[in-house]
Amino acid sequence: MHMEKIMPQPDTNAAPSRWLRRLPILLILAGFAVALIQFRDLLSFDALAQNRERLLALRDAHFALASLAFIAVYTLVVVISLPGAIILSLTGGFLFGVFPGTAYNVIAASIGAVIVFMSARMGFGADFAKGIEERGGVVARLQGQLRDNQLWVLLTMRLIPVVPFFVANILPAFVGVRLSTFALTTVLGIIPAGVIYTSLGAGLGDVFARGEVPHLNILLQPQFGLPLLGLAVLAALPLVIKLFQRKED
Repeated sequence: MHMEKIMPQPDTNAAPSRWLRRLPILLILAGFAVALIQFRDLLSFDALAQNRERLLALRDAHFALASLAFIAVYTLVVVISLPGAIILSLTGGFLFGVFPGTAYNVIAASIGAVIVFMSARMGFGADFAKGIEERGGVVARLQGQLRDNQLWVLLTMRLIPVVPFFVANILPAFVGVRLSTFALTTVLGIIPAGVIYTSLGAGLGDVFARGEVPHLNILLQPQFGLPLLGLAVLAALPLVIKLFQRKED
């Protein structure tokens, strides 16, 4: 009896599935390009000063709606990684005070960061992390060390905002960080800076009333910078201890 050789059929759904997974991060990149050209001037102290009366009137007339709209706009800005998140943090303090302004800022920034992280991991990050594991070598060992200490590494990265927020959202996706760890360290790590930015924003009303132009140089003063540095050192301490223990072993 003649048996026909059965050839494996190509997976016709592989390519569409791959592009569907990459669609969110591609949309984020497209949104960034459009917003950078069309809306970058809206996230400035000048724009806030010019529109402050209308924003305050909207807040007073529709507090719940203004709160939801602010969180939505802040989240969108973080998702498309448009420069100006600090301005929005200050705006949150200006409109809503230290509380609930801090809560609004942390919620919006955290949701936006998680969306970017998930989009990057689904689009390219998971494949990239898998490729590193399969190739092995120094990079794979570094990846393993980051995974073993991901809680403290990510928390330190958030407490010391040296790494741009967008990079801090995407980089963990290419290393294979767990979503729960990323979300936890993001929320906890941005709270201290969030309180500072929101507190500064709560005082913008007096600055505008005096006809002065706000600036962020105050963040360089010791009373604001040193607490953040201290928190970052505490967050990094367990990681440093582990590294010394490994060297001794």
